Amino acid sequence: MDALARLTDIRDEYEFLDSDDRYRLLIDLGRALEPMPDPLKTEATLVRGCSASVWVYPTRCENGTLHFLADSNAAITKGIIALVLETVQDRTPGDILATDIEGLLAPFDLKNQLSSNRTQGIPNMIALIRETAARLEADQR
Repeated sequence: MDALARLTDIRDEYEFLDSDDRYRLLIDLGRALEPMPDPLKTEATLVRGCSASVWVYPTRCENGTLHFLADSNAAITKGIIALVLETVQDRTPGDILATDIEGLLAPFDLKNQLSSNRTQGIPNMIALIRETAARLEADQR
């Protein structure tokens, strides 16, 4: 199953749940994230503007795709990270730049479902992912 189909499945489940169960789903998604080694959690990988600590570490795979390791010290924030990564994980820089990440996340209505403290860093994380993709896309030319 590709990532966008998986995101659709997650959204379908999310829409069916009440608010407490939505929190649990986000926490479960966060727990399922690939572990990010502690040595990668540095000032250089820290996403600015998040109320919780969020780290994102991009790697370029041999096939030209980007793979992101990410983590947070807050369980629900980690789940939001997992949703963001579902939209971009293991895709080429060009594909990432062409992806409407915000549009794919819109059905989750995170701004209305969660406190602003939990969602304020999402745009910064998305910007960091796009900047990385743009830099690597330019390097290919």
